[in-house]
Amino acid sequence: MSPMSHTVSAEIVANVLSVDVAVGDTVGPLDSVVLLESMKMEIPVLADVTGTVVEIVVALDTDTETVDRAKAFVEQIGKRPIETKDRSGFIVNMLLVPYLMAAVRMFEDDFASREDIDMGMMLGCGHTMGPLALCDFLGLDVLYAVCDSMYKEFKRDEYAPPPLMKRMLASGRLGRKSGRGFYEYE
Repeated sequence: MSPMSHTVSAEIVANVLSVDVAVGDTVGPLDSVVLLESMKMEIPVLADVTGTVVEIVVALDTDTETVDRAKAFVEQIGKRPIETKDRSGFIVNMLLVPYLMAAVRMFEDDFASREDIDMGMMLGCGHTMGPLALCDFLGLDVLYAVCDSMYKEFKRDEYAPPPLMKRMLASGRLGRKSGRGFYEYE
């Protein structure tokens, strides 16, 4: 065995194909590369948002020993590993993005106020944060990039960023980090 075979290269990524990172950055043999999906946020914020889940992205050439070592590491830091195939969105964003984009489209089409959209999901579905407030929290620029990446790969309308998001980005409305998004922040 080569010295590299004892090392697992791990990268924390947000919504990119691990093959692109692994091949582009030449981090090591593809069977010893694992990518852990955890949005790019400061660690204390990350813990509050993602709870205890870490997505382990399994590429075509990732061997089972690498996956097992990644799972053990994730469990060691007190998180719950879940496995996903190597494709844009992984598990969480694949489900979350269409939900968030539907809320943006509802607001864009004057279907309901931002407050009512958010309150409907909080009170009606038990969510701790409404979808438009969550968009602001994540950052509209980050969310737009995630949507764009997923739409480019799958060509499905539910992943396409609505025109309103592009206009908001152009006017500097990035969400909480800029002080303005769907809501205003101090």
